Amino acid sequence: MASLSFIIGIIGNIISVLVFTSPIKTFSRVVKKKSTENYKVLPYITTLLSTCLWTFYGLLKPDGFLVLTVNGIGAVFQFIYVALFLIYAPADKKIKLANTVAVLNVGLPGSVIAITLLAIHDNSTQLIFVGILCAGLTIAMYASPLSSMRTVIKTKSVEYMPFSLSFFLFLNAGIWCIYSVLIKDFFVGVPNAIGFVLGATQLIIYTIYKNKSKMLVKSMDLMREESPTELVKATIEMRANDQEINLKNRSLNKGNSMPKQQVSGQYSMPKITKTLSFGPLSDFNHQLEKNVGFKVLLLFNR
Repeated sequence: MASLSFIIGIIGNIISVLVFTSPIKTFSRVVKKKSTENYKVLPYITTLLSTCLWTFYGLLKPDGFLVLTVNGIGAVFQFIYVALFLIYAPADKKIKLANTVAVLNVGLPGSVIAITLLAIHDNSTQLIFVGILCAGLTIAMYASPLSSMRTVIKTKSVEYMPFSLSFFLFLNAGIWCIYSVLIKDFFVGVPNAIGFVLGATQLIIYTIYKNKSKMLVKSMDLMREESPTELVKATIEMRANDQEINLKNRSLNKGNSMPKQQVSGQYSMPKITKTLSFGPLSDFNHQLEKNVGFKVLLLFNR
């Protein structure tokens, strides 16, 4: 049983490292654009706090080597991500973000370590105290992407909820659930069971809105590319028709300037001229061309 738990723990370490490295693509985009855009900093702040305390828990626990190593690696990665957020966050948000990091990622872990070592002397009591805090923070870590899920549902776009992070969080929670059962660690088991459910929810939401995002982008592209073309084509056709009508009018006017034979009153010149007049049709085409041209101008100036 001990060897099986160690193997599962090694697998959990590998998957956890994949979880910690999955945002690298996101932060390469942040560095490239020199902007945090709409990415949420809360998941990284809570994960940094969680990994710091789990590292401390692994130090206190006699057989906590695997917990110690994986969370120590995670703390390093999360520290880098939070630092990048501080560098590239908008100027008006940097002070607020720096204060949050100082309280949650410096003050709180320092206070927990100080209280545990100075005020609590029994090792089992220390493990219970730190274990409860770690379990609560792990639940917060798994729940923190809920803000991203709300954004996905509201915007019907999965752009700011990376699939790799959601997938590896789901997988990571499942593996550590199995590990906690094997070593009978309640503090590891409960938060990861909750994380497993939340991770599955994220994947379901991603699957639903991924297709809707593609359809929305496709429809917007069609509107941008095809509609102006059709309107331009219509405008050209209307101009051609108007020019043709103008040529006919000129021919008729030229014909009217030549000597005319006498006709009966039934076919008098006023009636013929009135019958052959193209004025109303030309005005209509001019107005239609004007309206279509105005719509084209609006589309290209968006």
